[in-house]
Amino acid sequence: MTIIKLGRRALIAAAFATMSFGSSAFADGPKVLDSIHFLIPGGAGGGWDGTARGTGEALTKAGLVGTASYENMSGGGGGKAIGFLIENADSNHGTLMVNSTPIVIRSLTGVFPQSFRDLTLVAGTIGDYAAIVVGKDSPVNNMSELIAAYDADKAGTAIGGGSVPGGMDHLVAAMVMEAAGKDALEVKYIPYDAGGKAMAALLSGEIAALSTGLSEAIELAKAGEVKIVGVTADERVAAAPDAMTMKEQGIDTTFVNWRGFFGAPGLPAEKTAMYQDAIAKMYATPEWEAVRARNGWVNIHNPGDEFKTFLEGQEKVIGDLMKKLGFL
Repeated sequence: MTIIKLGRRALIAAAFATMSFGSSAFADGPKVLDSIHFLIPGGAGGGWDGTARGTGEALTKAGLVGTASYENMSGGGGGKAIGFLIENADSNHGTLMVNSTPIVIRSLTGVFPQSFRDLTLVAGTIGDYAAIVVGKDSPVNNMSELIAAYDADKAGTAIGGGSVPGGMDHLVAAMVMEAAGKDALEVKYIPYDAGGKAMAALLSGEIAALSTGLSEAIELAKAGEVKIVGVTADERVAAAPDAMTMKEQGIDTTFVNWRGFFGAPGLPAEKTAMYQDAIAKMYATPEWEAVRARNGWVNIHNPGDEFKTFLEGQEKVIGDLMKKLGFL
């Protein structure tokens, strides 16, 4: 299960071309999809981009899919890609769109008029912890120092993210600051279109800290470009063993963002089942484990109706949470 923890300071929520088969990839005969086209609602370098490309990498290297192609379609907080998929449903049966918690948040806030109910639910696939990150030259090295900097200069300690105000990165920043005893509504949040642009703003010194997915920060942290000052996991993550959790630093909040895949509305049941079968088989492959471990993801597999139940639960709890924080 995906968990958001936030109450007055923490609240717990359940948070998550034609296609044909080719020859058998394994001895027991599972079928292989000839191709999948991934539609990515944000720019390069963000969490959606990494999830789609990582999934495509695993599927193709494992022999479950012949080829994978990718299309980045930024705009409207993800609404442009959702609208495109819906408006061109008949010609998009070979397309899977990646999305995550923001499809629930942005529907609730009216950023776009559609919701997950307007799409074919294929499967939830992974979870990605959130992280608060600072630049390599920042004097801040942990959450206590970030909080101290915030107390000294609220306006000068802006936190950026790759989502709109009231979106997921903003929500995570608000959760963390609330759990640290601060008023979340006073936090200066600067939005960017996708995680890559937000990370560029951090590296240029435009913002003091960044709220982002852990997977988006790991490689830059390893290269010494950024410092991860807090992770929203219960325990340290193997892919970033030096990064302290929020809990270790006295900030009682955890969060893991689900990511998953959607098809066009009206996608035939047999084709939906083909996608679900390929994704289900992927989890047992070493190719997927290499991608998962590299990114610090958690396996979360919610196909079909399970995905629907999960999203409906998240929609209710996220809606309640956003009302408490004044975002709705």
